[in-house]
Amino acid sequence: MGASAWDLLLAAGALMLVLEGLLPFFSPASWRRLFEQAMALSDGQIRFLGLSSMLLGALLMLLFWG
Repeated sequence: MGASAWDLLLAAGALMLVLEGLLPFFSPASWRRLFEQAMALSDGQIRFLGLSSMLLGALLMLLFWG
């Protein structure tokens, strides 16, 4: 029986939370430095990083899921 789109979306969100929790769990000092560096970025730089991340994610979905 196949998974519905909602099941896949929920699983993807859960996996994202697990992956995002790895760095603060294993190296809180590194995570803090990374967060401080991110705070120093301009809005345009943050938007560019967000756009790049979305495009890479969409490309990976097209390559491996479609």
